[in-house]
Amino acid sequence: MAAARLGPDEREATLSHMADHELDVLVVGGGIVGAGTALDAVTRGLSVGLVEARDFASGTSSRSSKLIHGGLRYLEQRDFDLVREALGERALLLQRIAPHLVRPVPFLYPLTHRAWERGYVGAGIGLYDILGFSLGNTRGLPHHRHLTRTRALRIMPALKKDSLIGAVQYWDAQVDDARYVVTVLRTAATYGAHIASRVQAIGFLREGEHVTGVRVRDLEGGTEFDVRAKQVVNATGVWTDDIQALVGGRGQIHVRASKGIHLLVPRDRIHSATGLILRTELSVLFVIPWGRHWIIGTTDSDWDLDKAHPAASRSDIDYLLEHVNNVLNVPLSRDDVEGVYAGLRPLLSGESDETSKLSREHTVAHPVPGLVLIAGGKYTTYRVMARDAVDAVAHGLDASVPPSCTDAIPLSGADGFLALWNARRRLAAQSGLHRARVEHLLQRYGSMVEDIFALIESDPSLGKPLTGADDYLRAEVVYAASHEGARHLDDVLSRRTHASIETWDRGLAAADETARLMAGPLGWGEDQIEREVTYYAKRIEAERAAQELDSDQEADAVQHGASEIVPTERVSGVG
Repeated sequence: MAAARLGPDEREATLSHMADHELDVLVVGGGIVGAGTALDAVTRGLSVGLVEARDFASGTSSRSSKLIHGGLRYLEQRDFDLVREALGERALLLQRIAPHLVRPVPFLYPLTHRAWERGYVGAGIGLYDILGFSLGNTRGLPHHRHLTRTRALRIMPALKKDSLIGAVQYWDAQVDDARYVVTVLRTAATYGAHIASRVQAIGFLREGEHVTGVRVRDLEGGTEFDVRAKQVVNATGVWTDDIQALVGGRGQIHVRASKGIHLLVPRDRIHSATGLILRTELSVLFVIPWGRHWIIGTTDSDWDLDKAHPAASRSDIDYLLEHVNNVLNVPLSRDDVEGVYAGLRPLLSGESDETSKLSREHTVAHPVPGLVLIAGGKYTTYRVMARDAVDAVAHGLDASVPPSCTDAIPLSGADGFLALWNARRRLAAQSGLHRARVEHLLQRYGSMVEDIFALIESDPSLGKPLTGADDYLRAEVVYAASHEGARHLDDVLSRRTHASIETWDRGLAAADETARLMAGPLGWGEDQIEREVTYYAKRIEAERAAQELDSDQEADAVQHGASEIVPTERVSGVG
């Protein structure tokens, strides 16, 4: 089954269909939970639409630690059910659902106390492994192992000798979070879902107390229309309270945003063959291998400012550098930081004043008939959240609805991936690309890599690296606009690729060429190309300025000053 395209023509067809046909389910929110909900619903035989006010995955779902994991700290909090659930999902993603996008990653846990700590940590990580293995997760993830200080330093020479007395190494998994979301959405579209970004929900349609659909605005075209649906799912993450306010604020779910920031530094700044996990006074800190880089994160602090563009301050950056430098023999400085990104976790509000203690479990509610809210949870368990949301939808539909089957449905690009991976030498010879480049493409597109090869065959210049961001090919930019729903320059540089955080200039050198490559499939003229580049440059300038300020309020004020290329609307009331 060929993967569906999310190009400009498909978007127009989607908007036309949603305006003219009543749907069984309309999902509001194009992050991982919304994408998963659309896929779950459409594979149960329901007619499905999804609208997202910005770009797909532009909120929390592109700004995570990029890990698929059970959560060791939840195990320490004795939340065994959450850990077991997450490890079960990790197994499914690695082995069946997305082997092209999810892969194992090792972590070193340094020990600093003699005797008791090795037993305590070893028992916890041992239970973590046992839970994973009991759920069938046996391929690709070795059992944890205890290391002496000498062996640990051999694996990670970057550590100070006096920062540990030994270590435990264990394995989890990682993912390109934004790419994963787009792949879930394309899979949903392949099964018949109607997907559109830059379409904002501005009010609910009502028949008495019953929600019967959503009034939406096409932010690209400026038109408004009604989308009628038997059930509406609010899957907007940190925007959950904003959306439920459109039905009078009588929601049963309240979400609190917790800000987490991450830094990227070059791979050669930390001499190591493994990732690292450290305890901090607030949470945990990861050093995660990421291509030619390391991701260092994260922070955990309350945030009640701009949700669309949470700002990283100088204090946030210094906090991470200080904690990681406590164990590195060659300390990092701000000059080593290539990129910075900040994201918001949608945590269920509780009695605690500390976001690190709020729940990562999810919940589903029916504030009014016809409307389902899903919130909380963690990226790893998105599929379970989606299943529970559609189960709630099923209760509101007259017809019987089959049970969820997404545990048995590979994402687009998964089928045939292993065979292509084994044939990567042959693919390199046939395509004229270096084997390392083919491996990179396979781990981004899986079996959809044939689409990239076809673009290069039709225009060999697309087989060249993107100027200023040479980890990516020019063909990937064209493909992002023609197949993956990218509508603007920032969509490509920040989410379809990660040039905005993986290059020293935050993608500025690649901006003009990227915009010109997008111009073909999107029909841009010279004016729009210049507008896209100018907007992107202003966004980067604002982010950098914010990162020089000490407080959240100061950083937010500066970063909030950079305008959106397609601004969303302030909405109130009920349609």
